Amino acid sequence: MTTAQPLDVQPTPLALLLLGREADPRSERGVECPGDLPAASDPDLVERARAAKAKLGDKVFVLGHHYQRDEVIEFADVTGDSFKLARDAAARPDAQYIVFCGVHFMAESADILTGDDQQVVLPDLAAGCSMADMATAEQVAECWDVLTEAGIAEVTVPVSYMNSSADIKAFTGKHGGTICTSSNAERALNWAFEQGEKVLFLPDQHLGRNTAVRDMGMSLDDCVLYNPHKPNGGLTAEELRGAKMILWRGHCSVHGRFSLDSVNDVRERIPGVNVLVHPECRHEVVAAADYVGSTEYIIKTLEAAPAGSKWAIGTELNLVRRLANRFADEGKEIVFLDKTVCFCSTMNRIDLPHLVWALESLAEGKVVNRIEVDPEVASFSKLALERMLALP
Repeated sequence: MTTAQPLDVQPTPLALLLLGREADPRSERGVECPGDLPAASDPDLVERARAAKAKLGDKVFVLGHHYQRDEVIEFADVTGDSFKLARDAAARPDAQYIVFCGVHFMAESADILTGDDQQVVLPDLAAGCSMADMATAEQVAECWDVLTEAGIAEVTVPVSYMNSSADIKAFTGKHGGTICTSSNAERALNWAFEQGEKVLFLPDQHLGRNTAVRDMGMSLDDCVLYNPHKPNGGLTAEELRGAKMILWRGHCSVHGRFSLDSVNDVRERIPGVNVLVHPECRHEVVAAADYVGSTEYIIKTLEAAPAGSKWAIGTELNLVRRLANRFADEGKEIVFLDKTVCFCSTMNRIDLPHLVWALESLAEGKVVNRIEVDPEVASFSKLALERMLALP
């Protein structure tokens, strides 16, 4: 009888991805919508996270994006949107480790804005962003060639949403453009139109369209949609020359779920409801809403809302549920705009087990999942970010 020998099994790329120790360059291909909330925090993991964070002390600074699970937010030193958190990290030069509980592009921005002696850690490398992944450096370079052939590249200014990869931010900086957030997109576009005649807006078509049409008075005819998966973006040279806004065919997989039917349905179900949505939503949803604004705007609007008011919120569910619980004692009724329970699947990859693993590893002197941006890419990205900071 032959005794079986142990197999020398090497972890597969998929296994490493699931462990959060490798990255899938394609990131997610869609968004699943689980029907249940994430499981409650394991008490043992909670205690382990507290112990590791206490051991690290001031050497670690934990950032928590608004869309994170409550179990993760509990251990965040600061919370906010992507750019606020990157700036918060830059304001803590004494912190040796920056643990970014968000998604990959956010950790890249933190690495760009923090010192060379600081190390940025993303607890799960598979926490990407479907929107950011909809514009690659190769695709954008090809688009610029198309604009050049159409004779308009010299009068086109790129404006890239914060929700983009470092490569796209670097392209923007190299070509005289700026970065924007959902809070300052109008200011960024006004600046861009002072520099040139047209804007290439990357990678979220909805934020670009909503800002141009709703906030700046342009028409839908002023906008064309560049599809990187079609020859010449699916556009003729004449269409490109006639457009003011060249919108990239990208979108947020969560905010893109909300529809006009969602708005009409909630108004029927809840008389007197106020519909408050993020500008990453489709144009028809934004047009039908009562209030439109960034994540920070949504929070401040609900803080200022009168007791007893009713709100349907079109943004990520973790944040909506947190706000509903926060303002329940004030009699504010806050519901999710869509009937379907839907989290941001990649944001939810940062869970307590991954956070504990990252913190305990750092406490043992082992840096895991460090995010490092190429120096040249970082330099041009920082140039674009600095242009945003200098916006009037």
